Amino acid sequence: MKFTDGYWLSRPGLHPLYAVEVDDVRVDEAAGTMTVYAPTVTIRHRGDTLNRPMLTLTYSSPAPGVVTVRVEHHAGGVHRGPDFALHREPGFRPVVKVDEVAGVLETGELAVRVHRHGPWRVDFEHAGEVVTSSLPKSVASVSADAGGRWVHEQLALAPGEHVYGLGERFGPFVKNGQEVDVWNADGGTSSEQAYKNVPFYVTSRGYGVFVDHPEKVSLEVATEVNSRVQLSVPGETLTYHVIAGPTPKDVLTRYTALTGRPPRVPDWSYGLWLSTSFTTDYDEQTVNAFIDGMAERDLPLSVFHFDCFWMREYQWCDFTWDPRTFPDPEGMLARLHDRGLKVCLWINPYIAQRSPLFAEAAERGYLLRTSDGGTWQWDLWQAGMGLVDFTNPDATDWYLGHLERLLDQGVDCFKTDFGERVPTDDVVWFDGSDPQRMHNYYAQAYNEVVFGLLRRRRGEGEAVLFARSATTGGQTMPVHWGGDCDSQFSSMAETLRGGLSLAMSGFGYWSHDIGGFEGTPDAEVFKRWLAFGLLSSHSRLHGSSSYRVPWAFDDEAVDVARRFTHLKMRLMPYLGAAAEEVVGAGVPLMRPMPLEFPGDRSTFGIDTQYMLGGALLVAPVFSAAGDVEVYVPEGTWTSLLTGQQVTGPRWVRERHAADSLPLYVRPGTVLPVGARTDRPDYAWADGVELRLFELPDGYDAVTAVPTRGGGEHVRFHVRRVGDEVQVSSDDAPGDWSVRTGDVVVAASGAASVTLAL
Repeated sequence: MKFTDGYWLSRPGLHPLYAVEVDDVRVDEAAGTMTVYAPTVTIRHRGDTLNRPMLTLTYSSPAPGVVTVRVEHHAGGVHRGPDFALHREPGFRPVVKVDEVAGVLETGELAVRVHRHGPWRVDFEHAGEVVTSSLPKSVASVSADAGGRWVHEQLALAPGEHVYGLGERFGPFVKNGQEVDVWNADGGTSSEQAYKNVPFYVTSRGYGVFVDHPEKVSLEVATEVNSRVQLSVPGETLTYHVIAGPTPKDVLTRYTALTGRPPRVPDWSYGLWLSTSFTTDYDEQTVNAFIDGMAERDLPLSVFHFDCFWMREYQWCDFTWDPRTFPDPEGMLARLHDRGLKVCLWINPYIAQRSPLFAEAAERGYLLRTSDGGTWQWDLWQAGMGLVDFTNPDATDWYLGHLERLLDQGVDCFKTDFGERVPTDDVVWFDGSDPQRMHNYYAQAYNEVVFGLLRRRRGEGEAVLFARSATTGGQTMPVHWGGDCDSQFSSMAETLRGGLSLAMSGFGYWSHDIGGFEGTPDAEVFKRWLAFGLLSSHSRLHGSSSYRVPWAFDDEAVDVARRFTHLKMRLMPYLGAAAEEVVGAGVPLMRPMPLEFPGDRSTFGIDTQYMLGGALLVAPVFSAAGDVEVYVPEGTWTSLLTGQQVTGPRWVRERHAADSLPLYVRPGTVLPVGARTDRPDYAWADGVELRLFELPDGYDAVTAVPTRGGGEHVRFHVRRVGDEVQVSSDDAPGDWSVRTGDVVVAASGAASVTLAL
């Protein structure tokens, strides 16, 4: 939200009270806080303290490297939840020092320095260097003649500084110049609206800012003041956290330590998911025809997904298979399991009026109520639908009971669709939550309920969702997909931008509808999207009104699907190792270029390519002709598909056939490649091939190949001395080999081999 009319004036009807100077700084050593009292006018004498508002700013730290700032005008208001769950380091207290010049709170290498004299100035310093500041006319409480109050802060941007994140946003990857409202909406992928809004950004200077509010947060990213990011929320208080780097990866590690780390997901989830699609006609015969067709064409399939119409129309959700098309769901699920498949079911948090469950849920108070005690309903999406109130424990247990029944039938996971259409006017939540704060937070509550059930039933590391809506903390309940995009090259590009922004928002895994959702892609779009989708962390074939089986397009689409599905299966030892960084450090599997190369300014604005893990560069092709430009960072990179090499840093123009794309291996890489192409969940170290790419003289490191499920690792010690590479393992369980170029040396068990370069 903008409050100013140019630089000098306020907008008509708005009245800001700015923090002008510091009156006093007080320390609570037991609490680890530093409180600053800031008058909103210059105090010349005692008389100026009368009838004058004051802002109170409290600085604290929940963990090393994180400064929490709370800005208050009037502190006596009633606080209603919900609140984001934050993980503070037990017993941690920052160091606070106050003298006549400044008050300083130090937390690890991050410090906040409040200057006590002169105009308002607060500096956030990392290792002694100022990374951002709150300057004059930055902190304010704003009132409106028409009613309403807001609090805002403005944090300085340095020349050339780039801002990223704020959830899965489909516009420009760099957020500078954008006005962003953090407000979940079912708006597709072609506008400023987003399904996954996260009030957190990270900048190219290596720090992050998390606005700790689940309600609407408005950000003016270099739009109200060109050299600042403005954060504003309605009300009398604003809380935000400044998170230290020094690299963007370090920021994500600290941010996910604070808001929750992505968990490990089951190995089978990395395989190909095939859907019935949305409004297409299907029954068990159709499903079997799809599965048979995939098997006949050597297209490995891991998960079959049943979309909405597994239930009867007008009755979503009644959690009951439509008996007209699926008369024997238990038998069908058993037959699918016998074929080695997992099964995913579509659900949402709404109960349609025609559903037999509606009257029961409404009578028991399980649905969101209106202020007069009635049940909130509308006809958008489903006729007369109500919204399950997950703040009511009994409603949650009731909802889970129906999901338990489906799990007992043999369902393995759920696609938790929707969760964005959450009303704020004239509604009352069971626990008294603030409707404004519940709007975004509902996605968290909804997915948390379902993911928690799957984790309880399946065990740690075996729970997985396919979720659309999210906010802060949503990364703890993977996987999320990009939502309803069109079936064009431009939609493919906007989908990637959304995934890059979500990765910069702390989400470790991500997927999208291969070929696009709306409409039917032409064969060229579909084939290019196949390569992109199968080089994403998770891969799903899904559409709206048409099927997405590859042979529905042309024979070449089948070949492309086979090539990249097989490739992904063989990359599982590498992907499994990269996923350990997701779980352990909050570093996403799909990485924007500036996240992986923060010292290379040429990467700062790139939104058409990404790193898959730390070693593979992927540049999807967005044209039928196959023309693509790819930026190659420093060093000699090798195409994994052809062996061709290119030396950076520079942009390279290439043309690729439908079964190819720029897929380059980073120099200095030992890439573990698996032995199987038929499934993702196999013994990755058994038969693994270690491929060596441009190892420098003196290279000495261990490549760890995780076992299935993230258990023990098999370790290979790789050393280069002059023109020889020595590779050894003390714990290899079976056969393994080492490849450099066309030279392959085989070994078995605990052994050591030497290769001449």
